[in-house]
Amino acid sequence: MAINLEQDADIVWFRNPFHHFHPDADFQLSSDHYAGDPFSTDNHANTGMLYIKSTPLTIDFLNLWQRARQFYPGLHSQEVFNKVKNCPVMRERGLRIKYISTEYFGGICEPSRNMSSVCTMHANCCVGLENKSCYLKSVLEDWKNYLALPPAVRESNPPSWSLSGC
Repeated sequence: MAINLEQDADIVWFRNPFHHFHPDADFQLSSDHYAGDPFSTDNHANTGMLYIKSTPLTIDFLNLWQRARQFYPGLHSQEVFNKVKNCPVMRERGLRIKYISTEYFGGICEPSRNMSSVCTMHANCCVGLENKSCYLKSVLEDWKNYLALPPAVRESNPPSWSLSGC
C-alpha cells in the first residue's frame, strides 16, 4: 500500500513527524485550530500537510473533493475540503480522517506551545509571500536560539515562539 505525504512550501520541519501519524487513519492532515480530538470534525482543517494512504476509498474521496470545487467556485481548496469532509457517503464507507495536533504541527493560527515536541511550523493564516518569508525566518531564528540552550533549560523552561513578521 502506498502512502503519500503532500505539503505546502511554507512549512519548516524541525524533526521527524512520521511517528505522529496513526496507522488506523486513511487521511491525515494538519489543523489551523485543534479541538483536542484527532477524529473530531470540529477541528479546523489545514490541507497544507496531507498524509494519505492510497486506497480506493481515499482516491474516491480525493476525486469527490476535486469535483466539489466546481460547486464552490469562489472557495479555496481548503474551504471546499471543510465542506466535503462530513460527506455521508464517505462516512458510511468508513473513511477515517484524522487531524494532527498543533502541538506537533503548529502554525501561526495556533503555534505549538512546546518546542520540545514540535515537528513542523506552518506559515498558515499569513497572507503574502513577504509576510510568510519574514515569519519563517523568525521561526528559524527562534529554533536556533532554542537549540543553543542547555538541554536542561530546554526541557524545564522552553521558550515560546516570537511569531514576528506576520
